[in-house]
Amino acid sequence: MDLDKRIVEATGQTIPSIFARLGEPEFRRAEHAQLARILGEAAEQQKPRIISLGGGTTAQQQNVALLRQNSAALVWLHCPISDLLKRAAHITDRPLFRDEASFRKLYDERLPSYELADYRVETNTEPLRVVEQILALGIFPKVTA
Repeated sequence: MDLDKRIVEATGQTIPSIFARLGEPEFRRAEHAQLARILGEAAEQQKPRIISLGGGTTAQQQNVALLRQNSAALVWLHCPISDLLKRAAHITDRPLFRDEASFRKLYDERLPSYELADYRVETNTEPLRVVEQILALGIFPKVTA
């Protein structure tokens, strides 16, 4: 599940639009509500979920608490900041990315919350290698046909 996608579907607005019209606090409320909904659905259906979180999700203590209450394993997809900057240079829909200086400041502010992850996977390699590293963690139940 992609948390940002669920926020867009639930609100009927793009993330930049939510930030521009309602501000970051309203976005964070929607983010928390959708995270709670996804985790609730997973528990109700007794079906584990992989949730792609936004960069600021774990910087919000209430989200970390919710994830921990639901026994979520947090995986930090780590990438050198220089690589992140290269990727972000082509992204136009991230409202908190303005320039390199603000990006570095935001990253430094969020870094302690990223370091709370249970696992760290290096992502400055081919996507297949990243997937192999994640699967090697042994945190996913075996799927049988």
